[in-house]
Amino acid sequence: MSEDLWSIDNLPYGVASTADGQAQVVTRLGDDIIQLATLAGLDNVRKWARCFQQDSLNAFLAQGNSSWSAARSWLQQILQDDRRRDLVARATRPIEDVTLHLPVQVADYVDFYASEQHATNVGSIFRPDGAALTPNWKHLPIGYHGRSGTVVVSGTDIRRPVGQRKGKDDPEPVFGPSVRLDIEAELGFVVGGATAIGERVPTDAAAEHLFGVALFNDWSARDIQAWEYVPLGPFLGKSFASSISAWVTPFEALVAAKIPLPQQDPQPLDYLRGANLFGLDIDFEVRLNDTVISRPPYQQMYWSPAQMLAHLTVGGASLRNGDLFASGTVSGDARDERGSLLELAWSGAEPVELADGTTRSFLQDGDRVTITATAPGVAGGRIALGEVSGTILPSTAG
Repeated sequence: MSEDLWSIDNLPYGVASTADGQAQVVTRLGDDIIQLATLAGLDNVRKWARCFQQDSLNAFLAQGNSSWSAARSWLQQILQDDRRRDLVARATRPIEDVTLHLPVQVADYVDFYASEQHATNVGSIFRPDGAALTPNWKHLPIGYHGRSGTVVVSGTDIRRPVGQRKGKDDPEPVFGPSVRLDIEAELGFVVGGATAIGERVPTDAAAEHLFGVALFNDWSARDIQAWEYVPLGPFLGKSFASSISAWVTPFEALVAAKIPLPQQDPQPLDYLRGANLFGLDIDFEVRLNDTVISRPPYQQMYWSPAQMLAHLTVGGASLRNGDLFASGTVSGDARDERGSLLELAWSGAEPVELADGTTRSFLQDGDRVTITATAPGVAGGRIALGEVSGTILPSTAG
């Protein structure tokens, strides 16, 4: 099964090191990793040997879409060429013999809010006496700028954050560890092809900059967030950590996963329209300790990644190689398709029961969250999008 999910139709990019070697760009085939700088060097492809020798994908991202496509074609050809089997073997290591690292040195990071179901649920919880969706929600992809420096690779432990919080019955705010620590199952989009300040990226040009996707968990301190977010939005409730998968799946591996968007009504403004808008057929699974608590469907996401990128740049913001933007929480219509504990437990009113008989409204110290996903492969079957996981450590401050 592992080989099927990590077949030649997949070939994600990551960064890994061995005990006796420096980190370099790698791909995964079955349960092996292939060191791409080593392979390109052995095959005398100097252009890629140099950029794959780096400890991040950023140099490769800078080469642009045509180079990304050419490199994937070269890689697929060499892996299927029996005459070069020995050459490939010299660059191959078992995955258990390497350490995976953050795949991208994140330049700028933006998080969107692209699921209508998630936005409706959160609006109903935070504003029970008002409209669930804010008036602007169906007119533009809402987002906020996050901290790129606290994006960490899957497997990194997450320290419980501290900050101000004020419950509805508290006379004054208090300071201390978050008691409503949450997850957000999301899809991250890795960007390449830098642009100048003031240069817009229209929806029909988004493919030139959308390199690939990676699973993403935007850990959220809901009590800190609820007190601070009016009027400027998330700050300390989001800035302490966001986790990203070690594997970035290139968009060329997701051709069969592209689907039409849900109907957008009202019709967006001109700059958010285009001939190449798409959604993605990706199935998520969220596991809390030993229990699968949710299976969010990305298929229902309202805004296309092309629209998110167009909106991000329409005001003049430049793109940098290694930019990252995320979809926001992926949620579906059913309760077991909600991508956050805030929704699953309805802000604590309906706790989630785990396999060991305990319940959760929010995360406890020692809890481990693992998010996985699969998508249709180009040649049939399915491909894996890796995983993103993290374990909650106690706060170090009172």
